[in-house]
Amino acid sequence: MSKNLTVHVRTGTAGAVIELTGELDHHTAPDVRDTLPGLGLQPGQQLVLDLAGLTFLDSTGLTVLIAARNHALATDATIALAAVPDRVSRIIRVLGLNQLFPTHPTAQDADTAWQSEQR
Repeated sequence: MSKNLTVHVRTGTAGAVIELTGELDHHTAPDVRDTLPGLGLQPGQQLVLDLAGLTFLDSTGLTVLIAARNHALATDATIALAAVPDRVSRIIRVLGLNQLFPTHPTAQDADTAWQSEQR
């Protein structure tokens, strides 16, 4: 089994941005989970998950999104999804997870929305 996921972490205006490229599934979920504790999120910041490069998401991948949300909330930060592919967006809507995850067309749009909320 190959791990077809690249996890890239960078710092945006609002806080950490995790860019996911490839397949988020049972085999690759630990890669994302292991990244969360080292993000250094501070209260009031925002964690952005940039899903532009995501090609596949299964139920384990969905639990990783929820784990990321829980991590952000535990540090008194918020979370947003960016560039959610249509097929993933549909799954999120059908499961009602759109109530938990604000979404934005790009990570930059998520940063801009966060900045607007800070004013």
